[in-house]
Amino acid sequence: MTSITHGQAIPSSTQSEVDVRATLRRDHVDPGRIAIGVIIGRTSEFFNFFVFAIASVLVFPPLLFPATDPLTGTLYAFAILSLAFIARPIGSVVFMAVDRRHGRGAKLTIAMFLLGGSTAAMAFLPGYESAGAFAIVLLCVLRFLQGFALGGAWDGLASLLALNAPQDRRGWYAMIPQLGAPIGFILAAALFSYFYSRLSMADFLDWGWRYPFFVAFAINVVALFARLRLVVTEEFGSLLERDELRPARVGATVRNNGPTILLGAFVPLASYALFHVVTVFPLSWMHLFAHGDIATFLDVQMFGALLAMAGIVASGLIADRIGRRRLLGLTAVVIGLGSFCAPFLFDLGIIDENVIVIAGFLMFGLSFGQAAGALASTFERAYRYTGSALTSDLAWVVGAGFAPLVALGLCAMFGLVAVGAYLLSGALCTLAALYFHQSRLDTKEV
Repeated sequence: MTSITHGQAIPSSTQSEVDVRATLRRDHVDPGRIAIGVIIGRTSEFFNFFVFAIASVLVFPPLLFPATDPLTGTLYAFAILSLAFIARPIGSVVFMAVDRRHGRGAKLTIAMFLLGGSTAAMAFLPGYESAGAFAIVLLCVLRFLQGFALGGAWDGLASLLALNAPQDRRGWYAMIPQLGAPIGFILAAALFSYFYSRLSMADFLDWGWRYPFFVAFAINVVALFARLRLVVTEEFGSLLERDELRPARVGATVRNNGPTILLGAFVPLASYALFHVVTVFPLSWMHLFAHGDIATFLDVQMFGALLAMAGIVASGLIADRIGRRRLLGLTAVVIGLGSFCAPFLFDLGIIDENVIVIAGFLMFGLSFGQAAGALASTFERAYRYTGSALTSDLAWVVGAGFAPLVALGLCAMFGLVAVGAYLLSGALCTLAALYFHQSRLDTKEV
């Protein structure tokens, strides 16, 4: 990774950017250190998410809904999965107030311990046979707390990283935080694959599935300290002040940036919908309809996640050459074409589910790599921290929160063609949002 902190010539920049980089050199807080903190933090967040998502397919239906058929039980579990996305904006608003009154270190400490604690508490979840409806209510509460804590985990590191990137490498630095998603998936899938393949089904449903939830707490503690090492330092605080990455009041942010927040939430819709269509949904499809080897399929998905990492890295290089808006538009077009063609090619036997999943992961990486940068780049610095958080929360609710539930329901009623149509609608929404954004994603001063 190229450092910008060792005194080399700075390309044409505004005076404020020169001042920021001078501060970076003086305080020795370089983009490399920020990037490490960002990746560790995002990995922990996505690991928590994917542990729950995989358990929603393999564990929660028989554990909590034994009287229902497997499909109905999985739909119920996916409905609970969506609760975190509803809670996340609420958590953002509450933790913004905590940030303003007590500082970012206090906010992150509370949020990360709440996130890890609620996830680890799920490891002790009783089954319906022993606790009845209380077990379902308890899982709903813990899932809501997960999303609430995720709202507080927004630390501003990704925005700071983008702000201090060279003008011609902003796409490269924007993709770095996104690597946390495939890494988090690989860790979660590897744990479930190991226990699912090594244990009998009775032992897996009794105690084996609980270990990944224990691991989540340890990962969150590591992520917390990695981020606090940056956030609570005096040098980092001065950078936040200089870059105006303090939490603005939510009301003022919405009044000044309401249309931007709403429109920005639809820009990554294709990517966020694909996020679930290649991870959670195909696992449920394989488990319920294809009855394939789940451990083997998780291995295929982990290979796909490695390709997604390559796609994310490539997105940084491509975006710096052709522009972020153009890359997002091109990937949306490819996602739309793929979502239209893939179900028919699958029905004809030309491609199988593994090819679809692997190709989907690659396209997910290329589109997801610039999704967060697209959200952040449209805000003035004074509102960037709060505006980016609110836009991200809304984008996840609209694009991903209900995707597994909707995709599985459509598949059960109409087949895979309906899932393709659902994903196609997300691609069209992204293209429409990019059109209305015009050239703002590439030309707005950041």
